[in-house]
Amino acid sequence: MRRISGKVQMTYEEIVALLGYAGGHEQVVRIMTTARTEVVGIPISVDTHVTAHEVYLRPAGSDETEIAISLAAIEKVELA
Repeated sequence: MRRISGKVQMTYEEIVALLGYAGGHEQVVRIMTTARTEVVGIPISVDTHVTAHEVYLRPAGSDETEIAISLAAIEKVELA
């Protein structure tokens, strides 16, 4: 983590690592985006390839819904 303007900000590597860990253990995460939107779900795929660069989440209790979020739009991730 790094400190910017008095705030602690997660690095790209920390975000990807936590999303990968949570997805591998089917744990729910809370994602805060740079637009201050909060999204909660279980990561089902983290694609760091330059053409995709996104994470797919499955909201808890909804097996048929997937939410895609650009990794560049993620400010913070925490286990929920």
